[in-house]
Amino acid sequence: MNRRTLLQAPLLASIENIRVISNQPRYYHAWPTMARRSNGEIVVAYSGGREGHVDPFGRVEFMRSKDRGATWSWPQILMDTPIDDRDAGIVETPRGTLLVTTFTSLAYEKVLSEAKDWDAGRMERWQSVQRGSSPGERKALLGTWMLRSTDGGVQWSAPYRVPVNSPHGPVALRDGRLLYAGKRLWDSSAQIGVCESTDDGLTWRWLAPIPARPGDTVANYHELHAVEAADGRLIAHIRNHNPVNERETLQSESTDGGKSWSVPRPIGVWGLPSHLLRLSDGRLVMTYGYRRAPRGNHARISNDHGRSWSEPLIISNDGNGDLGYPSTVELAPGKLLTLWYESKRSGTVAVKLPEPPFSELRLARWSV
Repeated sequence: MNRRTLLQAPLLASIENIRVISNQPRYYHAWPTMARRSNGEIVVAYSGGREGHVDPFGRVEFMRSKDRGATWSWPQILMDTPIDDRDAGIVETPRGTLLVTTFTSLAYEKVLSEAKDWDAGRMERWQSVQRGSSPGERKALLGTWMLRSTDGGVQWSAPYRVPVNSPHGPVALRDGRLLYAGKRLWDSSAQIGVCESTDDGLTWRWLAPIPARPGDTVANYHELHAVEAADGRLIAHIRNHNPVNERETLQSESTDGGKSWSVPRPIGVWGLPSHLLRLSDGRLVMTYGYRRAPRGNHARISNDHGRSWSEPLIISNDGNGDLGYPSTVELAPGKLLTLWYESKRSGTVAVKLPEPPFSELRLARWSV
């Protein structure tokens, strides 16, 4: 091992503890987002009630912690359509409103059509979902959605359509606007870019596209997230599946409040998707899933407003391939919580049990 390899070797983050916060072990929980409210409460939205990674049972659930992540409320179901309700983002607006995002999918129908050697119980469960609606009704439910609560998450609006989707949802800017970096799903354009809201998330307008890098196909860009750096620049991370820098995180930037964006560039990070957070001291933290052995979740720090990123810090490294989508909040200066989903874990090998493939929400307390 040469000196360069030693310098680039991931370092273990300063982990205090890692624990499971989901309390329904026979369900598969996935794609969570965590946010810290202005009153100190921590809230989480995710897709729960599932049997697996793709199925018709997904629903959007919500939990809260009033003691800095030590204990959590029982899940509250926010959205449960007759089709699959997936990745859930959450943000608190400057007015104290909570916004939750999700998208709906019919990908499970292909799985069902190709089903072989299923036990009678599983086949009946999946088919019974289809009996509840017509193909046309299910197709009409496809979309990218938002829910809104003005009372701290006790009551929620009906879902309403928004122009884009990304796993972790929009972010609040210091000028009062909300910025949503994402992708137009179920749209032949497959365009990525940003939307903005100036009315506390009630309505959204398309603000600007993010251009494709020469040689890239925009359809191979996915799962964006954005942050406002301390110097006012906007940073967006993009999950890339183009052949060049495949499965790396690309970065685009805006210096005019989101009206225009730079061509995405690689930042030397293999792993995806990224969640971005500005710390109280102005540093940026990106957390992302790492699906190479040893599989887990990594973080990187930027001390220069996103112009460069540190070597990786390992938050976890004991998972199998089905994990990630971490998001992070700051409890106090340099004291962090990171939440992700992870399927049955036993080193890097999935455990085979005579029950549905459950997946947990795991929470790490660490510092940087």
